[in-house]
Parts: sequence; C-alpha cells; structure tokens
Amino acid sequence: MPVDETLELYERDLSLFSNYMKDRGYSKETQLGYLRDVRRFLDELDGKPLGEADKIDVMQYLTRIREAGAGARYRNRSQSAVRLLYKVLREFDRVTANPAMEIPKAKVAKNKMPSYLDKSDLDETLKFVSGKYKLRDTAILALMSYAGLRVGEIVRLNVTDFDTKSSILGILGKGEKWRYVPLPAELAELLRLCLMQRMQPKTRRDEQAFFVSQFGRRISRRMVQTIAERSLAGLLEAYPELRGKRLSAHKLRHSFATELLRGGADLRTVQELLGHEDISTTQIYTHISVETKKFAMEKVRPAIPESITALR
Repeated sequence: MPVDETLELYERDLSLFSNYMKDRGYSKETQLGYLRDVRRFLDELDGKPLGEADKIDVMQYLTRIREAGAGARYRNRSQSAVRLLYKVLREFDRVTANPAMEIPKAKVAKNKMPSYLDKSDLDETLKFVSGKYKLRDTAILALMSYAGLRVGEIVRLNVTDFDTKSSILGILGKGEKWRYVPLPAELAELLRLCLMQRMQPKTRRDEQAFFVSQFGRRISRRMVQTIAERSLAGLLEAYPELRGKRLSAHKLRHSFATELLRGGADLRTVQELLGHEDISTTQIYTHISVETKKFAMEKVRPAIPESITALR
C-alpha cells in the first residue's frame, strides 16, 4: 500500500500515539524513532485493521526487518514501538488486545568490550579543541566527559540551570526528568567563565540557551556532535594505539561512568548522576579493565596451609 494511503487509513491512531508520547514526556528522538517504526509496521499490515492484527502479523514484521539487515537492538526497538502503540490504543479502547506483548525480544550480544577512554585520554581530548569558539567547545566536551551529559542535554541546557554559587547543574534528561549534579570546582569555574563570555543570542532577546551558535541561536545537536568528533579525531591522530576504538560523543559519557566506578562510586550513585531510570541500564558500564581486576585480586591473600606449600 502506498505510504500516503497508509498514513490516511491509520491517521487517527497515529495522532493518538504521537500525542500520548508528547504528553508523557518522551524525548523528541524517541518520538521520531517510534513513529518511523510504527509507520513501517502499519505499512506491512497493508490496510488490515489494527484490532484484527495478531501475534503472527507482528512476528512477520519483525522477521522482515531482520532479513533487511537490522540488528537485534533495532529489532527490539521496533518491537517496543509496536508494543507501546497497542498499549495506547488499548488504554483508549481502540483495540482489545496487544499482540506484541508476549513476543520475546531478540538477544543482544553482550560479550563485546565497550569502547571508552581513560581519564588521561579524556584530559588529552580537551587539548584538541581549537578555533574561535574554543572556550564554548571546551566546556561542551568537559560536560560530556566529566559530568556525563548526553548530546541532547547539552543542547537543552539553559543559563538558569547552573547555580553559580552552589556549583550545582540542573540537567533536563530523558522523559523530561531533572537531575542535579554537583560539579567539581574546575568544571564549575569553566562554566562561570563561559557565562561571562557567552555570545548574545540574535534570534530571540529572551533566549536562555547556555550554548549559543555562531548564528546566535541555541546550539544544534549536529554541532555538538561535530565538536566531539573533531577533538576525538585529533586524539586518534596523535595516539595511533587508540585507533581501534570506536569513539563518539556518547563514548565520552560512557568514559565518565567508567571513571566513576573505578573511583569506587556505587551503582546507585552512578545511576543518579547519569539519569538512568532503571539501574539495569547503568550495569552496562560495569566493564572493569584487566588491570583493575588484577589490582583488586592482589588484595586477596589466601591462607594456604604450610603443609601444602612445602610440597613445592
């Protein structure tokens, strides 16, 4: 069925689904991703009423996207989108069952060592920031590296979110939920300096964006990613031994979490600082290096009986 016809046929259901996500505070990225997945599912239904779709229809959709080359994570996200769609429709009495509810999710490989940077590498990364907006860009990288902010959180950050007296930063995270992070003295001082030299917005006189672009608007997601990519490219160029790592803006957040755990922070504290709703999400950061494990094991002192050691 042509895309336009699909959208027209299910227009009311899509509108309800979209409004539900907005009202519940889903991030814009999640809303767009889920809507894409749901539209693709609806296209696969080829005009079949949603209330008549069953478990087999959902399974066939998931099989098709897997055969098209999608990985386990994408398949699971697509399934979550369809599951949420039916949850919404059931809540508003549009359907009577959720055919996506009992389908098991695909297993995601967890045996790969995640890429992250050591503290010394993070420090070096900041040295590769250059250009006219060096102060602003250094602050952006530092917030991701030493406070764990996501790209979207950097974009949403407002002047009023930083308490210059207490050095506490309010961060509007996923699901429109706030978390408050006490910044280390060096990072707090960097933000104060940023505020003193902040570019004045040109588009709106009441614009409160902490980071302003060269065009006088709130900085974009793409610009934040570009700032990180440029600095990481400089790091990889200077340190060839790091070139096997897949680095990105998000890996800076990942590195921050790793350093917290190495420093002895408990999972619950790391969860709060990262803004994870579920602690199981935080557990993906608990990969500890071989060196750290060796250091821990060196403290273990088994009391082997002398009668045994004498057998050497």
